[in-house]
Amino acid sequence: MPKKQLQNYLCYVIMVAENKPTGGNDMKMLILGDISPTGVNAHLFREQNLEALFGNTLPIFENKDFIFANLECALTESDHAIPKFGPNLKAPAETAQVLATLGVSCVGLSNNHIFDFGIEGYQDTVAALHKAGVGYTGFGENYEDSRKTMVIEHGGQKIALITVCEHEYSYALEDRMGSRPFDEFDTPLDVREAKKTCDKVIVIYHGGKEMCQYPSPRLRKLCRTLIKSGADLVVGQHSHCIGTYEEFEGGHILYGQGNTHFVWPDRDPLWNTGVAVVYDTVTGEIEFISHKNTEVGITLVEGEEKEAIMAAFHDRESACKDGRWKDGWHDFCVKNKENYRRVLANAFAPGSTQREDDNFGHYLDCEAHTDVWRELYPTYNLTNEKE
Repeated sequence: MPKKQLQNYLCYVIMVAENKPTGGNDMKMLILGDISPTGVNAHLFREQNLEALFGNTLPIFENKDFIFANLECALTESDHAIPKFGPNLKAPAETAQVLATLGVSCVGLSNNHIFDFGIEGYQDTVAALHKAGVGYTGFGENYEDSRKTMVIEHGGQKIALITVCEHEYSYALEDRMGSRPFDEFDTPLDVREAKKTCDKVIVIYHGGKEMCQYPSPRLRKLCRTLIKSGADLVVGQHSHCIGTYEEFEGGHILYGQGNTHFVWPDRDPLWNTGVAVVYDTVTGEIEFISHKNTEVGITLVEGEEKEAIMAAFHDRESACKDGRWKDGWHDFCVKNKENYRRVLANAFAPGSTQREDDNFGHYLDCEAHTDVWRELYPTYNLTNEKE
């Protein structure tokens, strides 16, 4: 597979895709979702066994000018896990070489797991990526530094790649390194600024409610705002399931890509499927390639199973047009209401533990969780309510 020559491993530099497989001015991008080796296949990443890990999906990596993936873990052997709610994810350093062999040009570090093992884990990750020749974006020494936007140059085109995450654990602050967080004021501004000098702007948004196939009203509004600000494609990740899709004012919005390579037995069936996104930066055409987990890797979905997955996907696309997406979101929130009430009750109960208090704080800090709070406990304006 063609190697991409990277001018630098930091964001806000131009990455030039050389040895272009497609030729001409066409630029075919492959955008992948969450990649995180697990206990069932970490040894295969160490061995760099691509056949076992990727099977018949390998051809989709061919003839692409630029490949992006979200690295949903730290590449480290550190045991210094940070305190958090949810798993601390790490993987062998050889994972970076697996990605390089696949032809991955760049990984996103704007997510809620890159700091799972603190600064040590982050530094180990960057070292592994550097050694393998894989670029990265979406991380900085502080908040302003994290806002640097990657620009890809190919065939006379300039493509801006902006990766942001919601506020969970790893996000940068004014005086602390971390992932590039979404900001309702700054991120649309960053998109507008990028569009002044770039032909296309792609936003990777790491957020939304896990295991929910529909966007919240806030998420839908912000993704549409990014399109209005100049983005041509907005891809939602983090939800760990295939969501829905809509075209809006000439742009594309995917609310949930699902996992790309995150094999975790005994999870919700929705966890086990995802879509790879192929995007032509000249024509603006988009293609979705469905895949699923095997016992240790992934494989393309075929036949009736593929038809069923894509039919459900297109039905949710229709739901975005006729308003049914609101029902899907509301039903999801109601289904999870007791969990949210329990978090609230535990935090304010006499004798609550520090961890219970912190969990409530986490549920307030993260945008996806506050979306659920707002749906379950709306503030009613009864001024003009009809009797």
